[in-house]
Amino acid sequence: MTADLKREFLRLLEEDEEFRYAVAGRIGILEVLKRLDRHESHIVEMLKRLDRLEENQNRLWENTNRLWESVKRLEENQNKLWEEVKALREGQNRLWEEVRDMRKTINRMSVTLERLTISVEEEAASFIRHNVRERLGVDIRLGRAFVDATEIDLYGTDGDLCVIGEATVRLGTNLVEELIKKVELLKAKRPDMLRRRLIKVIYADYATPEAIELAKERKVWVLKWSGDLTPMVVEEL
Repeated sequence: MTADLKREFLRLLEEDEEFRYAVAGRIGILEVLKRLDRHESHIVEMLKRLDRLEENQNRLWENTNRLWESVKRLEENQNKLWEEVKALREGQNRLWEEVRDMRKTINRMSVTLERLTISVEEEAASFIRHNVRERLGVDIRLGRAFVDATEIDLYGTDGDLCVIGEATVRLGTNLVEELIKKVELLKAKRPDMLRRRLIKVIYADYATPEAIELAKERKVWVLKWSGDLTPMVVEEL
């Protein structure tokens, strides 16, 4: 701007009121525009931040949705687990019912077996006593006896005669061996229960061929209600 132009500009500002207001207004508008320019940059920055905030919020919603889906799956799995637990409890209850039924059945079987065993022992004592009386002229009473924790089904003495025996429904070789062991136990621990003469006997409703052969070898008298299965042997001790 030249010096003359400046002087003219200053003169107009001093003398021309309308010009002065026009210049003042123009200056104010420029200042406002400058300020707007500065605010615009701030607004742009704020808009960028809002965009980032919106993006973060969208990611947050996505994560929240995934979290709710996970919670939903967890609830479904928990419900399945409770159903499995319920089914397991029902199965366990059925198992306990079956166990109780089995126990009842076993108890009934035990009672039946005990009654059967008692009747076999009573029958055996009666038949053996009758045969000994008829053949040897000795009336010997038979009953149970114990040596420590070992039970002998049939035991009795009269004078110098001792009878040691077992009673069973079905005779196998194991019971023959068991009777021999009980006699040996008496010899070792209770010789006072023995006598000079000994009859080893087993009363059985049925005996296997192997048991009969072994009984003959071990001099065990085996008989049933219908008669002898092996000969009566009176041993001298």
